Amino acid sequence: MAKKQQTFFTNRNIAIIIAALILLSLLWLWTTYNSLVTKDIAVDAQWAQVESQYQRRSDLIPNLVSSVRGYLTFERDLLTNITELRSRWQSAATQEDRIKFGTALDSAIGRLLVVVENYPELKADKTVTQLMDELAGTENRIAVERMRYNEAVRDFNTAIRRFPANFVASSFGFEKKLYFSATPGSEEAPTVTIYP
Repeated sequence: MAKKQQTFFTNRNIAIIIAALILLSLLWLWTTYNSLVTKDIAVDAQWAQVESQYQRRSDLIPNLVSSVRGYLTFERDLLTNITELRSRWQSAATQEDRIKFGTALDSAIGRLLVVVENYPELKADKTVTQLMDELAGTENRIAVERMRYNEAVRDFNTAIRRFPANFVASSFGFEKKLYFSATPGSEEAPTVTIYP
C-alpha cells in the first residue's frame, strides 16, 4: 500500500496538480477581473444616464428662466444663480464637479418651484405650466437615474472590497467610485420671501 501512495506522488502527477492549480488560479483571476470590468462599465453607463437627464434639464432651464423672468422681478438673484449653476455644470471637467454643481442646481430649482407656486399669475401662464411640468418630470427622472447610479456604485464598491477580489482590484487599479449625496442643509425646506 505504501508503494501505491509513493507512485501517486510521482513528478508527473505533481506537475499535473501544480498545472491544474495554476490554471484554476488564472481562471479565477480572469473571471474576477472581467466581473470588475463589467461592474465598472455599468457604473459609467449609469453615470451617462444621469448626465443625459441633467442635460435634458439643462436644456429646459433657459426656456423656463426666460418665461418667468418678467414675472419674477424680485427673484433675479435666484434666476441668476440657476443660470450660473447650469453653466458651471456644463463646463465641469470632472465627474465630482458635475455631481457638485448638479446637486446645487437641484437645490436652486427646488427654490424656483416654491417661488413659482407663490405667484398665481405664473401658475396661470400656459407656457410656464408646461415648462414646470416638464421640469418636474425631468427632476423625477434625475432622481431615478441617480438612485440607479448609486446602486451601480454600491455594487462596484462592494465588489472591489470583497476578499479575495480586493487583491485583483488593487493590482489592476480599480478605485472606489463616488456616490451622489445630498448637499449639507438640503434636508431643510427653502425659505422664500414674497414681495408685494
